[in-house]
Amino acid sequence: MKKFVFPIIIIILLSACSTQSPDEENWVDLFNGEDLTGWTIKIAKHALDENYNNTVRVEDGVLKMAYDQYQDFDGEFTHLFYEEEFSYYKLVIEYRFTGEQVTGGPGWAIRNSGVMIHGQSAESMDLNQPFPTSIEVQFLGGLGNGDRPTGNLCTPGTNVEMYEQLFTQHCTNSDSKTYDGDEWVTIETIAHGNEQIWHVIEGDTVITYQRPQLDERDKLYEKMLQHYGSKMISGGTISLQGESSPVEFRTVKLLNLKGCMDPKAKNYKSYYIEEDNSQCKY
Repeated sequence: MKKFVFPIIIIILLSACSTQSPDEENWVDLFNGEDLTGWTIKIAKHALDENYNNTVRVEDGVLKMAYDQYQDFDGEFTHLFYEEEFSYYKLVIEYRFTGEQVTGGPGWAIRNSGVMIHGQSAESMDLNQPFPTSIEVQFLGGLGNGDRPTGNLCTPGTNVEMYEQLFTQHCTNSDSKTYDGDEWVTIETIAHGNEQIWHVIEGDTVITYQRPQLDERDKLYEKMLQHYGSKMISGGTISLQGESSPVEFRTVKLLNLKGCMDPKAKNYKSYYIEEDNSQCKY
C-alpha cells in the first residue's frame, strides 16, 4: 500500500496548485497568432466569409488587413467579427499602420481603422452595407503634419450620451496624442454594458461616454431595433476594421467582466461587475 502514498500526495498537490485565485484575471486571446479561428469576414459588396482579394490574412503571427492584391478600392470596407458577443469587458488591442493607402480609397480613410463594439451580427448585415451598426473605437495614424488623435469615438447607426447630453455627431475626437509612423499602439476599451465605456491609449484615458443607443434617424433603425430588442445597446459583437489602408494587429485579448459572482463557486472572480450566476460551477 505504501507505494501509492507519494502519487496520491502529488495528485493532491497538483490539484491544489491548479486552483486559481478569485483575483487572478482570466484574459482570453481572441486572436491566436496563427489563423482566423473564431472569426468571420464580412466585406461590403461580398458574401459572408468571402475574403475578397485576400484582404484578411495572418502572416508571421500578425493579423493583417492588406490591399496589395487590389487594383482599385471601390467601397469594399472590411469587418472581421469575433464569434462571441460581450457586454461587460476589457479589450486590449495592439495595432499599427503600414504602407500606403490603396488607390481609390477615400481621403478620410488614410491610416484609418478601428474596432467596432456593441455591434450587430455579421449575419445580419446587408450585402452592400459598409459598416455594422455599432460603436466604433477609431484608430488613426498620424500623417506627419499636425495633430491627429487616435482612440476616437464614431457612431455608425448609433448615438451616445456625454456630459449628460445626447451626442448625435458621427465622430468625436479623443484627447490622445498623435502617433506618426509605423509604431505599435496599445488601446484598451473598457465596456460596462449600457452604462459607460472608456477608451484608454497607452495607459491614459482619452475619452469616455455613456448609454450607447440606436439612432432613430438611421435607415436601419427599425431593423436594428428588432435585432437588439431595445433602443438601448448593452452589448454585441466585436469586429476589427479595414478601410483601405494597410493595418496590422498583433494582440487582441479580452477580460470578461461578467460571470459568476457567488463566492462559494469554484469559478467566482472578484473582479466581475455584472452577475451571470448561470455560469457558476460548484
